[in-house]
Amino acid sequence: MLVSIYTDGAARGNPDGPGGYGTILEYVDSKGELHIKELSKGYEKTTNNRMELMAVIAGLEALNRPCDVKLYSDSKYVVDAFNQNWIGGWLKKGWKRGKNEPVKNVDLWKRLLEAKEPHNVTFIWVKGHDGHPQNERCDELATSAADAMR
Repeated sequence: MLVSIYTDGAARGNPDGPGGYGTILEYVDSKGELHIKELSKGYEKTTNNRMELMAVIAGLEALNRPCDVKLYSDSKYVVDAFNQNWIGGWLKKGWKRGKNEPVKNVDLWKRLLEAKEPHNVTFIWVKGHDGHPQNERCDELATSAADAMR
């Protein structure tokens, strides 16, 4: 089954601002019916990159069987880590980027690798704020997650 996942993290640096992550799963079942599942979580005091990773993890962990996944994210950090095999490099170096520079968010990267394991995932970067319909979908998710806090 082919599943499209649209994600966005929208952490903010202060507890009064909007924030959270949103994830939408879209798939067509064996009867040809479209299904949409939305997962949103409001503000958590953390960094934007962690929010992006949690959005991706939430989407992948919501799948209850192996799938072909196209994952759309406006986070170049997440997409490049997979498409340019940064994670493989980090694993070989013991999660160090430079001589002694630890990789940030290791706990989430490891969880993401586990969530991704049963699936065939293609990570697709949708450039932010360019009017692309898939990026508009990602932006809607951040707003939805922030609104969940009100």
